[in-house]
Amino acid sequence: MISRNARVAIVALLLAGTALFLRALERRESVLPRTPLSSFPVELRSWAGTDIPIPDETRKRLGRGEFLQRTYRDPMSSGAYVDLYVAYIPDQRALFRHLPQDCLEGSGWSRVESGTTTLAFSGEAPFAANRYLIAKGDDRQLVLFWYSARGRRVASEDWMNVYLAFDSLRLERSDNALIRMNTELQPGEKPEEAERRLLSFAGLAGPLLKNYIPL
Repeated sequence: MISRNARVAIVALLLAGTALFLRALERRESVLPRTPLSSFPVELRSWAGTDIPIPDETRKRLGRGEFLQRTYRDPMSSGAYVDLYVAYIPDQRALFRHLPQDCLEGSGWSRVESGTTTLAFSGEAPFAANRYLIAKGDDRQLVLFWYSARGRRVASEDWMNVYLAFDSLRLERSDNALIRMNTELQPGEKPEEAERRLLSFAGLAGPLLKNYIPL
């Protein structure tokens, strides 16, 4: 259990970070050259991707940024698929508003389980990602998502906002990205089996994302 003093210290740190972030909004931000998300590989070993257009109304709500939404299928996986969604925001002019958990619930999905899992890409330090099991009627999906900016990968949007505040002041940068991967549970499939599929796919896609998200 976290002590009361520790909770107070965490809240104070988050509030201070938020204040710094809002103050940093007035500063001119640096924009770095990068590779567009549209060139992200359509084929990842045996996985073949198909782009899923984002509706205009949704795109307007998302605001400035570049977005990739693609479904990958593996002919050897008995019809299983993985949806990949990447949102790159060149400058975060507001705290995170379009949180994955809110979007999922707004689409009629409910959380059955929520927590974190550890991802480890070859040659890189392990990091925590959010892990949700969601349901809509009889359908079940497993979702992994995390935030990325300047080499950091974190599960918490609160901590990412703090990092963005300090980086905006120190580096004049608040660009960041959200990465989400989800897969449908096949009939009779356990969440642990779906998680292995997501982790395997993440091991292919994750290391490539650093070419599209500036360090």
